[in-house]
Amino acid sequence: MKKTFRLQVANKHPDRQVEAIKNEIRKYIKREKKKPLSDGFDHWNFNCKFGKNDETPAVINFPDITKCIDEAASENCETFYMEIIAQEAVRPPKEEKIVEVIEEITDEQAE
Repeated sequence: MKKTFRLQVANKHPDRQVEAIKNEIRKYIKREKKKPLSDGFDHWNFNCKFGKNDETPAVINFPDITKCIDEAASENCETFYMEIIAQEAVRPPKEEKIVEVIEEITDEQAE
């Protein structure tokens, strides 16, 4: 999704417009997560960029999407640019971390 959203629309209260934008983004993310993954991948990773008005978009973390939208609304920006690209990814196995911690504990106890 690469889109410029308008925060100030005639005939709509700004708060309702912000909620409509957030809902559209949530629906996009939900739709992307439902897509089947290729072999060897186990989850979707989202690369995000955000820019207010005519600023150059900056890379943001996925959980910060709503914070950035709220910030743009509180600053009375007319528009903002949101880019969310879904990418297949592989989570690192958790077992290796647990084994490393157990080995460290046993080493400390041996000393």
